[in-house]
Amino acid sequence: MTKKVEVTYQPSGKTVRVPEGTTLFNAAHWAGLPIESTCGGRGTCGKCGVKVLSGHVERSLADYRHLNDRLDEGWRLSCQAEIAEDTECDVPRLMKMPKAATMGVGRFVLLEPNVVKLFLELPPPSLEDHRSHLARVLEAVDEAGYNRNYDWEVMPRIAQAFRATSNVTATLVGEYLVDVEAGDTTDRMFGASFDIGTTTCVCTLVDLRNGATVGVASTINHQAPFGADVIARMAKAMHGEENVVQLREAAISTVNELLGRAREEAGVAQHEVYEAVVAGNATMMHLLCGVNPESLALAPYVATFTEPQDLRGDQARFDMHPLGWVALFPSIGAYVGADIVADIVATGLVRDPETRLLVDVGTNGEIACGNEERSVATAAPAGPAFEGGEIVHGMRATDGAIEGVTLTNGEVELQVIGGDDAEPRGICGSGLIDIVAQLRLAGLLDDGGKMMSSEEAEDAGHPLADRLVMREDVKAFHLHGDVVLTQQDVRALQFAKGAISTGIETAMRALGLESSDLDAVMLAGSFGSYINPQSARVVGLVPPVPVERIKAVGNTASEGAKMALMSFREREVAWEIPGIVEYIELSGEEDFNDRFIGNLGFPPIEDLHAAQAANEAAIVARAEARASASVGSEDAAS
Repeated sequence: MTKKVEVTYQPSGKTVRVPEGTTLFNAAHWAGLPIESTCGGRGTCGKCGVKVLSGHVERSLADYRHLNDRLDEGWRLSCQAEIAEDTECDVPRLMKMPKAATMGVGRFVLLEPNVVKLFLELPPPSLEDHRSHLARVLEAVDEAGYNRNYDWEVMPRIAQAFRATSNVTATLVGEYLVDVEAGDTTDRMFGASFDIGTTTCVCTLVDLRNGATVGVASTINHQAPFGADVIARMAKAMHGEENVVQLREAAISTVNELLGRAREEAGVAQHEVYEAVVAGNATMMHLLCGVNPESLALAPYVATFTEPQDLRGDQARFDMHPLGWVALFPSIGAYVGADIVADIVATGLVRDPETRLLVDVGTNGEIACGNEERSVATAAPAGPAFEGGEIVHGMRATDGAIEGVTLTNGEVELQVIGGDDAEPRGICGSGLIDIVAQLRLAGLLDDGGKMMSSEEAEDAGHPLADRLVMREDVKAFHLHGDVVLTQQDVRALQFAKGAISTGIETAMRALGLESSDLDAVMLAGSFGSYINPQSARVVGLVPPVPVERIKAVGNTASEGAKMALMSFREREVAWEIPGIVEYIELSGEEDFNDRFIGNLGFPPIEDLHAAQAANEAAIVARAEARASASVGSEDAAS
């Protein structure tokens, strides 16, 4: 892993530890300290100067251009100043505070997108001034402090714009001039963020001027007919390049269906979407680019790419501005993909002092754990049970799905998607966890997951004995009509939660953590948002922390992608995360199988109560220690 160095910013006194090679500009953002910039940290606007007080920082060409007369005093452009050792610097006060919004999990995000529109009131050409239209635009862009790269395809757009007027709007994505339009069109500037999941895909269309969401669309990944999980899709891709093409076509059609629906909802034209940011697991990212993911499926499980990628809109074949850009999030490893990087951005896991566990529950359960000092990530093959797969009456979370269950006084109360009038048709993932947890609490499932028979329940005088039935010689619990939960369903859940809990155990063991050390457990993803925290504890899906410390944080992959779309600072953080988070490949853990088998069972109920009491005591002790340290610091300061 990259060595970390410490940076202190004056006059605030804020200190942050970041990887060696991080710029002073990006490190300041990690510390929650904005430094002024308009060029997106590219060294062209010259506004992000800081004075280095200690530590050696090399001079850059941009420094000579903008700070030549102050270099000997220690001044450097923070966006070009890479840190190689512990450093202290002085940051000038902001001339004005940039727009900001709360995104992700309570993150304060500066709204500085990678897309800029400049209204240019240019003097008309004359016999005395016969500079080309392109030269006029590039000179004005340069004077505004922006880089001025371009592709030749922008020329017809420039010619069209200047036919009627010399007052035009130039649109830049990063350093590229992508469009020139007649008149002032600065009020029409949009971008899209995507979470490309194995099962579900989400598109968020955003007004880049203010960060407002103007359209949202979601759908089942069009690759679903080729397999429910990434393993099945890898297997298809391995049987010929024509299959890779087919899978890519399905991915692109998914993206464009979502983008079309979101644009229609908001009344946004195709050419008004200038940038897209995409997160997803490594397999989805490979297939979206038409890259065979075969190497991900075979030991030693190496991706063709984990680095961030930039594609032009027409190269990516997205239905957006053809000269706009598509940015793909980086991945951490073969099975810890760009989606978990986006989760980490949205939750601030690697930027905050609290020690937290993040679990994105799905067919491939992705896990990250740690704090600003050290973080690790891994992935566990949970299989399709949480999505309703391999469950006799399993179904997706749509109308008619049982999503919650309560067993009280011999009564079965069902919570069904679609309201009180909806007829229960099956069981979705959150309902599956709820039912099994309730059966555990009711004493109808033992620690090993064995379901009680109706005869055993009758002998014990259990009020729910009549609910225990046989279906095709398999024990089952009757829920409603033909819908039952079978012993086989319980086993499927055990295998899924066993994989995830072993992954969690592996991550926590790498950091030397006990459950009492966790300040929070965050359940991410659309599925994680609907899991009952108490039920997750009872079945052993998460460590036995106090229930109030288990938090559903929503679709943080989608939120993280949106944050990177709206803020080039957040994007820089995202791009650095793979160099910070340590990747653990579970298949390389020698005792994984033994620990997986050990985690198939359910935690004894009495152990959960004992763990709750121990955790509560540890939390109180930790809070008292922090309060004492804070008082000590105040005394020292005074």
